[in-house]
Amino acid sequence: MTALLSIRDLSVRYRRDGVEATALKGVSLDVEAGERLAIIGESGSGKSTLALAIAGLLAGGAKTGGRIEWFLPASHPRLGRDIGFVFQDPSSSLDPVMPVGKQIAEVARTHLELTWPEAYAKAKTLLERVRLPDPDSALRAYPHQLSGGQKQRVAIAAAIAAAPKLLIADEATSALDTIVQAEIVALIRHLVAEDGMTLLFISHDIALAATLADRIAVLRHGELVELGETGQILDAPRHAYTRALLDAHLGLDAKPLLDRQGTPA
Repeated sequence: MTALLSIRDLSVRYRRDGVEATALKGVSLDVEAGERLAIIGESGSGKSTLALAIAGLLAGGAKTGGRIEWFLPASHPRLGRDIGFVFQDPSSSLDPVMPVGKQIAEVARTHLELTWPEAYAKAKTLLERVRLPDPDSALRAYPHQLSGGQKQRVAIAAAIAAAPKLLIADEATSALDTIVQAEIVALIRHLVAEDGMTLLFISHDIALAATLADRIAVLRHGELVELGETGQILDAPRHAYTRALLDAHLGLDAKPLLDRQGTPA
């Protein structure tokens, strides 16, 4: 496989109320083009900070060290064009006073240089791809008229509107119930495979991540403590923290929430 990006000795520090806190400590890893990599860890482990750093979305006061090197034709990756980002809460990432069709069309128009009619046609196709019923009506709907799962599907449609190389899903299923989680994970898997995207799946749930990822990276207190193929991580975890995560989520005899095809177990 060919590397899409390389992270070397990445550190991120924040200063709040005169106190400096370190969110990431010397993280190094490569992300291969076309792979599905899960970043897992508890709240505060630094996994979302890592996603934001990769996407160039860190808060202005963040101090960073190390480097992130991209292997793309463009000198700097563009959010929306090269990187699609799906946030945890679609209610906060979608504009509440704009129909969702226009929000998707705006992404396509901006990055693909389409006319508005072309962009709306693209938005309808995307709503069909994320399996929203009655896409014509959905184009005109406002976020408050949709369920949580439907809003997340809209957010995914907007994230892939310009066919990005990398799709980052940051806790994209954590606010959803188990059945809808399974549907969203299966949808992400299908879209990533169909478009040949690289996936960075951020989650606190190692069982859920295991159904989707080729590799799993485990963060603890801002440090990368384990990285390996999904099968190896599940069958023979090397770090005590990884074993604790598995015990907490799966128990000694429990099965994963989903099988590898995204079907409820």
